[in-house]
Amino acid sequence: MCVLIRIAKESDAGTLVDIYAPIVRDSAISFELEPPTAPEFAQRITKTLENNPWLVLEKDGEIAGYAYASEHRMRKAYQWSVDSAIYVHPRYRQQGVGGDLYHKLFDILRLQGYYNVYAGVTLPNDSSIRLHKSLGFRPVGVYESVGYKLGAWHDVCWWQLALQYHKDNPAMPLRFPQLSIVSLEATLTQGRP
Repeated sequence: MCVLIRIAKESDAGTLVDIYAPIVRDSAISFELEPPTAPEFAQRITKTLENNPWLVLEKDGEIAGYAYASEHRMRKAYQWSVDSAIYVHPRYRQQGVGGDLYHKLFDILRLQGYYNVYAGVTLPNDSSIRLHKSLGFRPVGVYESVGYKLGAWHDVCWWQLALQYHKDNPAMPLRFPQLSIVSLEATLTQGRP
């Protein structure tokens, strides 16, 4: 089986929406109430890639999942932290896709100079909790009844992972396009699954 992790493209939007839309429609995992259209999703990909990575994992040419990072908060002192999100096609769950995507995403975030990554998990979601624990995330708090969807209030547990040792006077993180092509390609192909 050929596995490839690569940078998302606008042309992936339709396939990525196919993965994401059932999660929006049928669960509280995402707090969006209506699935985005493919053009809206293409804009999200483009906007995200202006600053942060958005990765897809292909198995034999089929997109099995995707992961991306986004700004944690707007205030400048938060600039060394990002939020992460990951979605895997149901056919590829429990096959290591999430771990493979997150490992590569975190390698790129380290290259950019980020120090922390956060993930919000709507409760209950045992598989997401297992994934985040397996990667070294630790729970840092629960927003109780923070979102109302599908006729119920939902809690979100927040998880944190330190990407690197925290040092004084850190350099400003690089925007994703500022990474050298050589270092980015080396990161994506290193230890390829």
